Amino acid sequence: MRENENFKVPTDPFPQPVPTAPPDPTRFVLVQPSHAGNVGAAARAMKVMGFGDLVLVAPRFADVLQQPEAVSRASGAAEILARARVVPTLAEALHGITWACATAMTPRDFGPPTFAPREHFHALARSGHRVAFVFGPERTGLANEDVYRCHACLSVPTDPAYGSLNLAQAVQLVAYDWRQALGGFAITPRTPDATLADAAAVDGVLAHWQHTLAAIGFLDPAAPKKLMPRLRRLLQRAQLTQEEVHILRGIARAVDRRRG
Repeated sequence: MRENENFKVPTDPFPQPVPTAPPDPTRFVLVQPSHAGNVGAAARAMKVMGFGDLVLVAPRFADVLQQPEAVSRASGAAEILARARVVPTLAEALHGITWACATAMTPRDFGPPTFAPREHFHALARSGHRVAFVFGPERTGLANEDVYRCHACLSVPTDPAYGSLNLAQAVQLVAYDWRQALGGFAITPRTPDATLADAAAVDGVLAHWQHTLAAIGFLDPAAPKKLMPRLRRLLQRAQLTQEEVHILRGIARAVDRRRG
């Protein structure tokens, strides 16, 4: 039997699957949003906190995700708008979700328990749930029937005299607290750490000041009291940097030149 020249034996008959990033466990659901700008701003709020799953339920305008105001207010988060889904019902928006949080007041007659976001998120972040945050229409908020579908209500602790939040502002607050509960992001300093002055540099400042203060009559060498120890304590408490030492020595030199 002749060998089939076109046949190639795979080098690895059982290739390992390529690892992929875990799916985003968080979904933001906007029920019947009316304003394209709010939708775009909500997408921006999500992106800065590292979230990307946005679902709209029966928005007022079918093309809201493509409207110029939405894209403009998204300000760099247009890809979230491009991936967002529009569905007709909240039930469809919550498909695959295991814990839904309504951002609304608990109905007076019946409903899920109400929590401040930070209070509720501490345990929720460690629960392994696929979480959805559900936001109602700008004018009316969530209907009771939508609240009943959720496991908890979130109430941002605002000033009791004025608790009105814009939709995108509410998304930002919830997204921030949720990201912090999940571990947050590291802060990247924009400037390098300053180099602290060593003891010899501080001694040099004090010696220079002692000379200058005596020359201008502020320090009496015959009765110095505790002026210099107090100045030393002040400089040690300030934890001077090398640049600050140069400034203080420069001031003393300027005084000396004026006297000369």
